[in-house]
This record gives sequence, structure tokens and C-alpha cells, in this order.
Amino acid sequence: MKTKSILNIAVISALSVASTYLNAQEKNYVSEVWTADQGKNYRNPILYADYSDPDVIRVGENYYMTASSFNEAPGLPILHSKDMINWKLVNYALPEVLPKEHFSIPKRGDGVWAPSIRFHKGEFYIYWGDPDFGIYMVKTKDPLGAWEKPVLVMEGKGLIDSCPFWDDDGNAYLVHGWAGSRAGVKSLLSVNKMNPEGTKVLDKGVHIFDGHDAHPTVEGPKFYKRNSYYYIFAPAGGVATGWQLVLRSKNIYGPYEEKVVLEQGSTKINGPHQGAWVDTPAGDDWFYHFQDVDAGGRIVHLQPMKWEKDWPVIGIDNNKNGIGEPVLTYKKPNIGQAYPVVTPPETDEFDGEKLGMQWQWSANENIVWSSKLPGQKFLRLFSMKVSEGEKNLWNVPNLLTQKFPAPNFTASTKVKLTPEDAQEGKTAGLLVMGLDHESIVITNKPDGYYLQLKRAEKADKGGEEKILFETKLKRNEAYLKVNVTEPNGLCQFSYSENGKNFTKVGDIFQAKPGKWIGAKVGLYSISTAKAPRGGYADFDWFRITKN
Repeated sequence: MKTKSILNIAVISALSVASTYLNAQEKNYVSEVWTADQGKNYRNPILYADYSDPDVIRVGENYYMTASSFNEAPGLPILHSKDMINWKLVNYALPEVLPKEHFSIPKRGDGVWAPSIRFHKGEFYIYWGDPDFGIYMVKTKDPLGAWEKPVLVMEGKGLIDSCPFWDDDGNAYLVHGWAGSRAGVKSLLSVNKMNPEGTKVLDKGVHIFDGHDAHPTVEGPKFYKRNSYYYIFAPAGGVATGWQLVLRSKNIYGPYEEKVVLEQGSTKINGPHQGAWVDTPAGDDWFYHFQDVDAGGRIVHLQPMKWEKDWPVIGIDNNKNGIGEPVLTYKKPNIGQAYPVVTPPETDEFDGEKLGMQWQWSANENIVWSSKLPGQKFLRLFSMKVSEGEKNLWNVPNLLTQKFPAPNFTASTKVKLTPEDAQEGKTAGLLVMGLDHESIVITNKPDGYYLQLKRAEKADKGGEEKILFETKLKRNEAYLKVNVTEPNGLCQFSYSENGKNFTKVGDIFQAKPGKWIGAKVGLYSISTAKAPRGGYADFDWFRITKN
């Protein structure tokens, strides 16, 4: 790691471009519902949001993070930090998930799996595996600007969780895992030789580790080199229940020694694994990983790390068994100075020229789904027709959602429905999306406007959406709200016609995760297939606040 983080002219050039962009960014956003920065200390998770399978690098004094995004578009979020604790969402490396037409409809759980980010010869690289198409790479000299067109580095089924490595002699390699659902086998790690440009593999690869006996579901490998050892950091044991494994060898193809370096132990942090080893300019070592909290998704933690006998020690070894356990609070990394508190955005007043970066669609965006005109102080979502025969929202592409930002929060909006020529069949409102989904909406009927609470259970299996509550409204607009509380995403929906007095509707809804992701909250506007075309919903704002 330290051999890969020495500043050179290329680094300085990339940093100058990035810093120029960062200085021009809008005022830092600070969440009302979760911040990790506690002054001299920090608390875990540093991001209480579903930045699944995080990978992090340091380039000079800047830290960059990316994460899995699956079918959600745009994909490959880029987050930036100066102090390792306060993270700002600054870009996406993948405006559209590839192949573009394939992901024009929701392919939930498919797409971008477990990316890795690296800096090599003045350029930033991200590699990821799509289990149905193969391993892709995208690169740029400016991580905050446009990234180049992605390249399919290795075509094939079941290729996932890839990470590149450029050795000191200029040779390039790629380590990856296998998806049993496509390849027919998992719990294997393999290494391929790549061309120096990192754009294609040159051989069929070699298996370098088999986890079937002691480390089932070994995956998510990350390649490093230190003190002449090649290291592969890899999670094993399953997303919610696993541990962090480290492999080392003096030969890139092995044989590899193995050691478990992080486990849950006596803590409440289940499955602590899969992430990134990062050092500071002063040479201190840290490790990022995730924790699966079901409806909350895979949230990001930061652990102290040190080296003993050329093995990493992550977290605190509470029971002295040689394996670290994660910390909930710890002193902040020493990076020489203090930086302002900042968090990824949540609230969107819809006053800007574009949507906030926190928003993602359930498929590649079609420009006709929405409009945001200059000077327009609201977001307009058009009433897009749902295909005939759909029983719920699982296959609807134009759902505009964002990650749950904390274990406790309130999401609210104001919506006005304009059905144009349709006498009925237009619906718009506030949604909590997952394997089960529930929404509070305005819809139109021949005799006026109605508020409805709707739920679909086992949406991924075709569960039918049902109306749980309905009442007639005085006009075509309403204030909508959902309160989300512990444990694990208990949702209470409510509405108001004046924005002051809210009425709770329905029973508590237990939010459910989606396919490999946490539950999401957001907005949508749809039409039945039979209703006349046209219609739209205007959302004045979307706010995340304390309960």
C-alpha cells in the first residue's frame, strides 16, 4: 500500500483538477439524522447508508470511495473525503448501467457488483463484475468529471468481485471471485494476467484459493503488496454472518497462507468484512468494511489497523485470540488538521437545475420520465404507463429513490397531481421500496381525488399490490410523510391536506431490503396502461428530518 501512495507529478495533476471541482461545489450538506464525526472521536458506522461492498483509496491527501450499485442508475457512486470520516457524494462513474438496453428495465440485484477503485500512472480505475456479462473497467484522470466509456475486460458468466494489481515490474493482474448462481461454483478466488493497460485479460486464469473447507463464500478480494508479500484481503462466511480473511504469499500465484483478522466476537457488529486497507500520509493504517443491517442495507464502518509479523491486526483483539473485533467509537485518524462535518445529501428542495446526487432510478433513465426546467422550484414526474399485467412496482423503471440514511428518520413531501385528460388511473406519491413495498399516494377517479395507502408483499414473486386505506381529498394535492424507526425500519405513513395536521394511516409497515440492497425511500408517478396518455405530478420538495 505505502509503495503505491507516493506523490508524483501525475498525482499532483489529478489532485489539482479534483480540488478545483471540489472548491466549486455547493455548501456542504450535514445530515439531521446521522453524522459520524464526534469531535475528537468518531462513531461507527461512518456512513449509515447502503454503500455496499465499499472500496477506498488515498491519492495524496484525498480519499475516494466507491460501492456496489447493482441495477440502480446512475451507478458506481464516487464519494470524497479529506479526513476519512466525513464523506461527500461528488459523482457517479457510470451514468448508465451496461448493456444500456438490457438495463432499460429493472434487473434488480444484477449489474454492478463489488467494485474496486485504484490509482495507477495518473489515472483512476474502477473494476467491477457483472455476473451475467463479465468484468468491466472504467477510468478517468479526474474522478469528479466524466469517466471514459467502460471496457469489457473479461467476458463470461459468473465473474464477480474483481480487483486489479500492477506489480513493480509493470506486470498487471486481476483477482476475482465467482457467483455460484451463474458459474455453478463459488468460494474460489482466481488470478488472471492482464495487459499493462488493464483493458483485457491475457489468459484463462489460475485458481489461487479454495474456501470450500474453512472459508465458504470467500469473495470480494482486494490485492495489495507490502514487504515483498502479496496480500489478498477477502471476506468469507456470508454477508450477514462472515469474517475478514487475509491471504499472503511471496508469489502472486501462491501458495497463500491464510489468517482471519476480523470477526464479530462479543460485539453487536455482525459480519464485519469486505472493504479496503487505506493508509494516511503519516503512515497510519485503517480498514473500511460493511455491516449488513437488513432493511438499512450494508452500512460502512472504519476500523483501526496495525501490522504484527507482516499480518494485519484490525479493530481491537478483546479476547486475545489473535483476531480483531470491530469498534463502535474510536479516536479520529490523525491527518494533521480538522475538516468540516459533511455527509451525503438527503433532502432535496428541488430548487436547483438538477436533481440532487442522492437520487437513483430503478433502471437507466429515460429523459421523458421527469423535467426540471431552469428556475423551476419543483420536480415534475410524468405519469408513465405501467405495463399491462403488472401486479406491483417491482418491474417499474421510473421509481426515483434514495438510500435509507439512518436507523431513525422522517421522509416527507408535498405533491400535486395533474391527470390532464384522464378521468382515472393516474397515481403519484411517497414510497418505501423493497421485496415488500408500501406507498402513500394521490390518485384520481371520475368523482375526484383520493388518498390511498398501498402495499405489496413479496413483490419480487409477483405479490399483488393492495389498497389498505382510502379517503377522498378536497383537492389534487397533499402532504405525505413516513416515519421510520428502529428496530430495522418500522414505517408509519401519514398525510395532511394543510401541511400542519397529519393523520396516521394503516398499521406499521416493516421495511424489507431489496435484491442485495437495503430498502429505499422516494417518489414515483405512474399511470395504468388503459388510461389516456399524459398527466404528471409536481413535487415541491423531499425532506429527510428527525422523527
